[in-house]
Amino acid sequence: MTRCVALLGGSFDPVHHGHIKLAALYAQLLPADVLRVIPARPWQKARLEASDAERIAMLELAFAGFSVPVVIDTQEIDRDGPTYTVDTLRALRAELGADASIVFLIGADQLQRLDTWRDWRALFELANLGVAARPGFSLADAALPPAVAQELAQRRATPEQLRATPRGLVSVAPSLAVDVSATEIRTALRQGDEASALLPPVVLDYIQQHNLYKN
Repeated sequence: MTRCVALLGGSFDPVHHGHIKLAALYAQLLPADVLRVIPARPWQKARLEASDAERIAMLELAFAGFSVPVVIDTQEIDRDGPTYTVDTLRALRAELGADASIVFLIGADQLQRLDTWRDWRALFELANLGVAARPGFSLADAALPPAVAQELAQRRATPEQLRATPRGLVSVAPSLAVDVSATEIRTALRQGDEASALLPPVVLDYIQQHNLYKN
């Protein structure tokens, strides 16, 4: 059987329930053999507030006991200069070989901006995309950039088809019904508001112990 590797990339500043539920959804739907979590230094965002070591520590806590084996992959942190998803996927494809099914997981909000990513069409030559709907973000073709909608129209498939195919397909899963953003979480933590519903308890404990997101 084809080996299936699910990838979850992001700033994880901090990791929250939205990230974990997206990973859990596709870990089950595919099903995946392993989940690779890739903390990024994204060029499109402002400076990160937690350090690389702190983000990695929070990820290790959040994904302990996950339903499939988890690897925290630090290649984007280790790489000098800006990091781009297409470069990471090229490195992973070279590592995992031509036959492995690589499924890159994103939310609807990222899909709506996919055409702003570097060499975004090349993503389909390297991996499949597993997309999860989010409240407030439409996945209807009319809500997507026309070029993205056109690519999706010819690539839509079931999770089972993604699992059996190395690259080039897109699965759109039903809404996760999780409307969480790291920006909102950081704001709540700074203001002393309740954020426990948005974060795994072990991550909230770590944030409090290390006085993160206070200023």
